[in-house]
Amino acid sequence: MITPKELVHAGLYPDEQSVIQEALRVLWQERPQLRIEWSIHQYQTRPISVAKAAALAGVSFDRMKEMLMQRGIQPRLGAETIAEANHELEIIEQTLAARH
Repeated sequence: MITPKELVHAGLYPDEQSVIQEALRVLWQERPQLRIEWSIHQYQTRPISVAKAAALAGVSFDRMKEMLMQRGIQPRLGAETIAEANHELEIIEQTLAARH
């Protein structure tokens, strides 16, 4: 198996971190289900919103909510503060901008 160190030594990448970042980017592209599973895990273990989880997964808000409910995970809906609502709005705007 080829190691990140060998790819750097061959001059194909500037450092091992670049190799790992590229490998993860390609992994997310080739296996979108991993990205979805990771975002659901993040939703369950961190205080992130459904909108943030959807953005991490690369799916719509409604699709993320549906996936959570299919797994028996009750979505936390609605921001508790104005700051949280503004943050959720920023995430949605960034997601929409990235798709255009």
